Amino acid sequence: MRFEFLSSTPAGPTEGSGTWVAIDGLARGLERLGHVVTCRALGRRTGFHTLDRWLYNARVAAAPPAADVVVGVDLDGFMWARSWIRRRSASAGPPALDGRAKKPRFIVALKGIIADELRNERGLVRALLGVQARWERLNTARADRVVVPSRYSASIAHQVYGVPAERLAVVPEPIDLAEWRRRFAAAGTPAHSAPTVLAVARMYPRKRLQDLLHAAAILRERIPAARVRIVGEGPESGRLRTLHATLGLGETVTFLGDISRQALAVEYVGADCFCLPTVQEGFGLVFAEAMAAGLAVVACRAAAVPEIVEDRRTGLLVNRESPEELAMALETLLTNPGLRAALGAAGAARVAAFDLEPIARRFVEIAVA
Repeated sequence: MRFEFLSSTPAGPTEGSGTWVAIDGLARGLERLGHVVTCRALGRRTGFHTLDRWLYNARVAAAPPAADVVVGVDLDGFMWARSWIRRRSASAGPPALDGRAKKPRFIVALKGIIADELRNERGLVRALLGVQARWERLNTARADRVVVPSRYSASIAHQVYGVPAERLAVVPEPIDLAEWRRRFAAAGTPAHSAPTVLAVARMYPRKRLQDLLHAAAILRERIPAARVRIVGEGPESGRLRTLHATLGLGETVTFLGDISRQALAVEYVGADCFCLPTVQEGFGLVFAEAMAAGLAVVACRAAAVPEIVEDRRTGLLVNRESPEELAMALETLLTNPGLRAALGAAGAARVAAFDLEPIARRFVEIAVA
């Protein structure tokens, strides 16, 4: 079967974040099952993301996909899908059955529902995301099926876009466990001797990294040697560094910026636990990566997080926007190696269900149903 992925997400884990990692993983999983996969790249960029997405979709409409299944990621494909609907409506008879004229099956894969994400934004960013959310809603209306990575996302897609339950399907995001295990093995001996908490995120407001900084200020009073290491950059980078200085966190918290995947593996191996207090997450691939590394997780009871991180089984969940609770949970893990090991082992076992091939098989089942 031929699959073509349409995505205006920048290629690569740095700019493309979890969205690109998930697309890349699913594509490789499909290829391992013997399918032919094409990913249509963003190409030229203006530096203005909303315009880039519109131009990308205009180019797709001008040069239509040629595949059995077209996967529009988030809003991508909305112009092409509209042109097909108009063409079919104007046709006097049934569609031709040859491979050139037959409309491929159109699957919309919502990685992060824009109408949900914009709730945590402000100003111009919120306004521009509102425009993109309208495009995304149109995309879901034109799709044969809408695939989401969690039950939470399914409920939001139904609520904000009116997607009927019978057109929704839940397929978790894939993680390449073999590749991560190779990286963890290559990372060698942990580099950090102090009790270490790792966070990995694109620095958006919804990630609530400011709560982690406030929790770090509390935690150092209880465990002076504790260290928090934060991987990633993003729009909130400047605000977070200013808060770091205001709180006088010094060497307690280190911002690592964007790093390579192998360097990230070193950070996973060197950490004692993982923490990300995000309040809006369609899936949360970094939680799966941390669990693959055998790390116990501290996170919030919010969005899709409890579907990935099972409270008191693979991690500790706290109330959202509560630095004091974050600090207490981190203290509990850092002072209890037996609990860390038990939660980490359960997490490592749980992520086997998210490996590339099982997720790719599930996606194929949905695509042809």
